[in-house]
Amino acid sequence: MGSLSIWHWLIVLVIVMLVFGTKKLRNIGADLGGAVRGFKDGIREGGEKAADAGAAPQVTGKTVEGEVKSRTESKA
Repeated sequence: MGSLSIWHWLIVLVIVMLVFGTKKLRNIGADLGGAVRGFKDGIREGGEKAADAGAAPQVTGKTVEGEVKSRTESKA
């Protein structure tokens, strides 16, 4: 009783198609596909740029020492 059967999903699909219409759903699908394609292209280009730049030097275990000076503000 906790899971939905195929009939429940078919009814939901019919209701969604009636509310939005097939043309609107097709446009949403095309927009979503274009966004995913653009994301994949961006990831691919980012990987190529990183490979072209060579291995970036890894800086680990570097300690920066300094002295903290506090400012005292006096309000008159």
